[in-house]
Amino acid sequence: MQLREYGTSGPQVLVLHGGPGAPGYVAPVARRLGEWYRVLEPFQRGSGGAPLTVARHVSDLHEIVETCCRDSRPAIVGHSWGAMLALAYAATHPGRAAALVLVGCGTFDEASRDQLQRTLEWRTDDGLRRRLRRLPTDYPDPDERLRAWANLLLPVYSDDPVVHELEVEACDARAYEETWDDMIRRQEEGVYPAAFTAIEAPAIMLHGAADPHPGRMIQASLAPCLPQLEYYEWARCGHYPWLETAVCDDFIAVLHGWIDRSARQETPCT
Repeated sequence: MQLREYGTSGPQVLVLHGGPGAPGYVAPVARRLGEWYRVLEPFQRGSGGAPLTVARHVSDLHEIVETCCRDSRPAIVGHSWGAMLALAYAATHPGRAAALVLVGCGTFDEASRDQLQRTLEWRTDDGLRRRLRRLPTDYPDPDERLRAWANLLLPVYSDDPVVHELEVEACDARAYEETWDDMIRRQEEGVYPAAFTAIEAPAIMLHGAADPHPGRMIQASLAPCLPQLEYYEWARCGHYPWLETAVCDDFIAVLHGWIDRSARQETPCT
């Protein structure tokens, strides 16, 4: 597993990419946080061998925390699937995370997923539909097709993005499918979000009102199991707050301020 590091002083922070299977695109967030913290940006395990599971990703993350964070409790900032992984990790290892920041968090129930799909359908015009249908022909390689799919949908997931492509190192379509299939299975079996009652860390959702992921519905689905969960929303903001013209600077300011507030309340790991 590749691990990128930023910053040389301050509390420890982990920044987790989403996808699954799309490492690298949260680098802009990690770089900015590196101005104040010691930041780790792990590239999650890729496909190969046994099918990937949530438990495998949680185990990998715990190895990083135990190896690199030693006697400190890191704050964990996760985006999209990365936010879901942060929750799964904190539920499996209560007390090991100092704080959780869920940016553009993914869905944990069928109603939220249905709303996400309705929003995407409504925002997709005929021209984009034609381009999406051509993807298997234009990109025979499934990994390249996943990258192209994400970039085509960037405007649909955004309000007014400052870039036209995500900063993805390499996509892994098989990792995406295996990991997401296992997460859905765990939800259908009732594992998540019920397991999140074990989480001790303070947590906040940072969400854009223009994100097709329905933030308020996701918050409501998590609240019974995560009563400490706070919620902060921007009006002119989609799924990638750090890429939004209207809120990119305020997103970093809010993120920095909340991590700082959590760090002041932190006690040493025992």
